[in-house]
Amino acid sequence: MTGDVTALARDVLEKAGGRDRFMVAIAGPPAGGKSTLSEQLWAELERLDPGSSTLVPMDGYHYDDAVLTASGDLPRKGAPWTFDALGFLATLERIRAARDPVAVPVFDRSLELARAGARIVAPDTRIILVEGNYLLLTTPPWHRLRPLFDHTIMVSAPMEVLEARLMERWLGFGFDRESAKTKAGDNDLPNAETVLRDSAKADVIWTNS
Repeated sequence: MTGDVTALARDVLEKAGGRDRFMVAIAGPPAGGKSTLSEQLWAELERLDPGSSTLVPMDGYHYDDAVLTASGDLPRKGAPWTFDALGFLATLERIRAARDPVAVPVFDRSLELARAGARIVAPDTRIILVEGNYLLLTTPPWHRLRPLFDHTIMVSAPMEVLEARLMERWLGFGFDRESAKTKAGDNDLPNAETVLRDSAKADVIWTNS
C-alpha cells in the first residue's frame, strides 16, 4: 500500500470502531518515512474525527548523550540498545489501560535530547498512534511491545533509497560528504537492516520509493 493517507485514516477509524482505546504501531527503518506518515496520518484522523487521536513517538526514549558517552555507545545512538525499551513498554502499558492521563517525552532533534512530559495522552483519546523503528522487533525486550498493538503498519523503502535519504539528512545537519557517509554506513544502515530482518510482519506494508 502506498500514497493515500486519507484511505489509511479511514481504515484505522473503521477498525477502531467504538473501542475506548485502539493502538496503532507505525514502524520502519531510519529514513523510511515513518515519522512523516505518522504526522500525516494523525492530521488526517483529526480532520475526519477531531479529538480522536494522538501520537506517541518512541524517540522520546533515547538514552541521554551523557549516558551513551559513559557506556561508549554514543556512536551507535539510535541502535536498539540505546533506548529505554522497558521504560517505553511501561508507558505503553499505562496508555493501553486508559485509566489516567499519561505524560510522554518527545525527542527534540535540534537539541538531541528528549523533552520530558512534552505530550499528554488523555484517557478519552481513542486512537493512539505509536511511531518508532523497533516497535515490531521479535527480539527481547522489544518483542513485548507487539501484544499492545491492535493494528500495525510497516513503512519502508528500498535500501538504496534509504541510503540516499540518510546521506541527505546528515548533509543537512552540516556534515561533509565523507562524514555523512560514515554516519549512515556505520550506524543508520545497520539499524535499518535490523528493522527489515527482525521485525514481525505488519498488517499494512506502506512502501515509499
